[in-house]
Amino acid sequence: MMLDIPAIPAPNEIIARQARQRQNQLTKPTGSLGRLEDLSIQIASIQGKIKPDVSRKAVVVMAGDHGVTHEGVSAYPADVTPQMVHNFLTGGAAINVLARQAGARVSVVDMGVAADFPSGCGVIDRKIAYGTMNMASGPAMTRQQAEKSLKFGMEIAWAEIDRGLDLIATGDMGIGNTTPSSAIAAVFTGEPVSRVTGRGTGLDDRGWETKVAIIEKAIQLNQPDKNDPIDVLAKVGGFEIGGLAGLVIGAASRGIPVVVDGFISTAAALLAFELAPGIQPYLIAAHRSVEAGQRAMLDKLGIEPLMDFNMRLGEGTGAVLAFHIIEAAVRILNEMSTFESAGVSDRS
Repeated sequence: MMLDIPAIPAPNEIIARQARQRQNQLTKPTGSLGRLEDLSIQIASIQGKIKPDVSRKAVVVMAGDHGVTHEGVSAYPADVTPQMVHNFLTGGAAINVLARQAGARVSVVDMGVAADFPSGCGVIDRKIAYGTMNMASGPAMTRQQAEKSLKFGMEIAWAEIDRGLDLIATGDMGIGNTTPSSAIAAVFTGEPVSRVTGRGTGLDDRGWETKVAIIEKAIQLNQPDKNDPIDVLAKVGGFEIGGLAGLVIGAASRGIPVVVDGFISTAAALLAFELAPGIQPYLIAAHRSVEAGQRAMLDKLGIEPLMDFNMRLGEGTGAVLAFHIIEAAVRILNEMSTFESAGVSDRS
């Protein structure tokens, strides 16, 4: 199959200027709300209206398993992936709690979990295979599977938008998925594997050294081409990572801002950026992950995280937590009085 990457519309610069002008007329010293002002202007320019709306929010949690877990790169067994998917579906996970608080819906997608889910359970079935292959002994997936994961991700984004959507967050679930994410980070940033590899779910020193060695082996064996992002995904990626990259592209193609969660979501966003650089203005980095490689990927993307809460859970938890900050920024732009309307004297 040939993957069709949709065009990404540029944000409206005229609206951005008008939103900036309005911010400067609000009853506060110019620029005194810092990044809240920048966030509101970003959202306004994406939506093409000076008073944007972020009331309809969703987080898409994509799940997949990884053959590389057979190499001992995770402190948790692969059985946890389907168990956590069930937890999402019954509303008991951290992402469910935070999404309820934020007034956001949670959509759970099976991109490649190594287990079956009963029909009607609520999971969106886009299973490509029962987990990826072991990237330490060959490519994680075929090129066709990589393209399929991206295509499915775009289709999920468009389906969510059709349900009604102003703001979307990326979430992930997959035991072992920090390993392909570190590989993706190393390939695209050029950083040594040891500098972009963290401890995932809690590896000790020996486990971390094993993980670094496995990633180095996978890159050396598979030779992913950094100039061909689909090749990188196929060689050292994951089904949920490809799905999230497609989700980012699909959302941006329809003018929806994307709140990027932690390490895995940032790897997916970087993959999306390498495929479609026009997505960059649509990205909002939620938080700085504990995982070592995120900083290099954020630098490559040219975005700064909103928070640093020492988080490393995934699931979209940091992204949904950031929904509150984004809504606050938009409310400031929309609801705050201007100097003129409030009868307050400006500096002039």
